[in-house]
Amino acid sequence: MRKDTIVIREIKSEDDTKIAKAIRAVLIEMGVPKVGTAYEDVALDCMTKTYKNPKKAYFVVEKEDEIIGGAGISPLDNFEGNVCELQKMYFMPEARGKGLGSKMMAKCLEFAKQVGFDHCYLETMPYMDDARKLYKKVGFNFIDQPMGDTGHYSCSVWMLKEL
Repeated sequence: MRKDTIVIREIKSEDDTKIAKAIRAVLIEMGVPKVGTAYEDVALDCMTKTYKNPKKAYFVVEKEDEIIGGAGISPLDNFEGNVCELQKMYFMPEARGKGLGSKMMAKCLEFAKQVGFDHCYLETMPYMDDARKLYKKVGFNFIDQPMGDTGHYSCSVWMLKEL
């Protein structure tokens, strides 16, 4: 791989520590509470194991052997219905403004369609403007209340997209 090559690929076990560090760094940078958000998710420290399931996938953005972002799809926890959740989509500063969010979103939503989900749900923070703009651009709509029970009670923006 060339030094300046950026690749979006499925997570590997050797990425677990790197993506956990990247996600927590972005959450701190954004001022996200450490409780009631992805920051405290046990899954952050074992992402490969967490997403090892036919209806789950986690993708990372790799540049020069460093993980600079990621996002995943998983069935929505504690919800009856054929709905997945876009999870843990975060990018380090060096990954932003390069169109990687759109590419990652396309990869995640394509996976969700391939495994048969009808809708995709997400939760975010009200001040994550760039993320919300991207979600709107790809067809997510705001909804009035959370779906399922993700444990992320500090996230107060909920969105849903038909696949």
